[in-house]
Amino acid sequence: MAGSLVLPHSVADARCPADPLTVCDVTHLNSVKVAGIADVRGTSDVRQALRKWQGKVSVGGGRFSMGGQTAIEGGLQLDMRPMNTVVNFDPAKKTVRVQAGMRWRDLQSLIDPHGLSVRTMQSYASFTVGGSVSVNCHGRYVGHGPVSRSVRALQLVLPHGEVVEANRQTQSDLFYAAIGGYGGVGVITEVELDLDENFRIERATASVALEDYPAWFREKVQSDPQVLLHNADLFPRDFDAPRCVTWSRTSKPLSVAARLTPTGGKYTKEQLFLWAMTELPGGSSLRKGVAKTMEDKPAVVWRNFEASLDVAQLEPASRDDSSYVLQEYFVPEHHFVSFARKMSALMQSTRTGTVNVSIRHSPADEPVWMAWARQDVFSFVVYYKQGVSLAAQRQVAQWTRAMIDLALSHDGSYYLPYQLHATMEQFVRAYPGAARFSKLRQELGASRLTNTLWSYYRV
Repeated sequence: MAGSLVLPHSVADARCPADPLTVCDVTHLNSVKVAGIADVRGTSDVRQALRKWQGKVSVGGGRFSMGGQTAIEGGLQLDMRPMNTVVNFDPAKKTVRVQAGMRWRDLQSLIDPHGLSVRTMQSYASFTVGGSVSVNCHGRYVGHGPVSRSVRALQLVLPHGEVVEANRQTQSDLFYAAIGGYGGVGVITEVELDLDENFRIERATASVALEDYPAWFREKVQSDPQVLLHNADLFPRDFDAPRCVTWSRTSKPLSVAARLTPTGGKYTKEQLFLWAMTELPGGSSLRKGVAKTMEDKPAVVWRNFEASLDVAQLEPASRDDSSYVLQEYFVPEHHFVSFARKMSALMQSTRTGTVNVSIRHSPADEPVWMAWARQDVFSFVVYYKQGVSLAAQRQVAQWTRAMIDLALSHDGSYYLPYQLHATMEQFVRAYPGAARFSKLRQELGASRLTNTLWSYYRV
C-alpha cells in the first residue's frame, strides 16, 4: 500500500445514496454499505446485538468521522445515538456519567442550570460523547490536552458481551486502549466525566509574526491561569501570519445574554460567505478580513455559550459538486516554525483548496495507546474544499500524503478521524502503539469489532 494511490474504498464520483443501509459520512465522500443498523438504547441492547450478530460490528455516533471509521462493509452498525440519557450527575462533586450516545449540546443543557461546564470537548457541541472519546478529541482549551484527561471511567461491552468498568486503576489497559480506539476493543456504552465551573470569558485578538508565535504563546497564553481557550488562524494565500484569538476569564458585563448557543440555526449567511470565499475571484482574501472585523469586536460571553457552537455553521448549502473537509497534523513545539514554513510552501505550490489553518496546543497524552500527542505539540487543523470526483479525491490523497510526510519529518503525527489517505508506512510511523493495540484486539477476540479504518490498516 505504501506509495500507492489506492483509495480505501472502490468509489466513483462521491454521492450519498438514499439506501437506508448505506452509511455516509459528513463529507459525502465516503459511503459504506452495511448489512444492518441496530438502534441501541441501553447496554443490554448492545450485549444482545453482539450475541445475536456473529459477523463484523462497527460503532457509530454522530457520523462526523470522514473515512469510514463508523462502518464496515457487510457488517452491523450499532447506532449509539438513541443512548442519550444521564446515568448519574453529582453537581457538588462536578462529575457526570452519561450514555455514550448523548451529544455534548444535550449535556450542556442539563448542567448549565447548575453553573457547570464540560471540561474538555471539541470546538463544536454536535458530537456524541462516546464518539468524542473514541477519537480522543480535543478543542481550543489551553493546558487541558485531549478529552482523555477529563474521562474518569468507561463502561465497555467486550466482543462477546461481557460488561466491564474501566478506569485508570482498574482495567487500565482497556481504559487507555478504548480512548482513541475507534471501537476496536469494546463498545463504549457509558462515560463518566469531570466537569468544570461555568464562568464569563472575554475575547482578545492579536497578530503575531510566525517566528515569534511559540514564545508569544508561552508568555501570553500558556502562563496565564485566566486563559481558557486559544487558537491562531493562518489564512491563504501565504499562511504565514498567525491571527490569534484568546478567551480569558473575566467579571465584565456580558455582551451576549444567552447562556447557550441556540439550537436549530439555519446559518444561511455563513453558507453564503463560505461560497463567496471559495468561488469568487479574490474570495480567499475575504476570510482574513471578515475574521478581523468580527473578532476585534468586544465580546464577553458565558463559557457554555462559546462551547455550544453548532457544527452546522460549517455546513455548505450543498455537497453535490464539492465538499469541505478537515485534516489535522501534530508537531512538537520546537519544530513549529520549520513545519509551518514548509506547510505554507506546500500549500502555495499545490492547489489544496485550503480555506483556513487553525493552530491549537496540547500537552502530552502518553498513557493513551493510540496517542496522537506523545509529547507537547502544536496542532494544525486544515479546513479545505475539494471536488467530489474520483480524480479530485486522488489529487487530495497526493498532497495529504505529502503533508503527513512533512509532519513525520518533524517528529510529528496526523489525526485518524479523517480520510484514509495515509500509506501503511505512514500510519505505522505516526502510531507506533498500533502493534500493541492490535495484539490486545487479538487477545480479546475483538477482530469482529472493526470499521474501514482498522480494516484498511490491518489492525
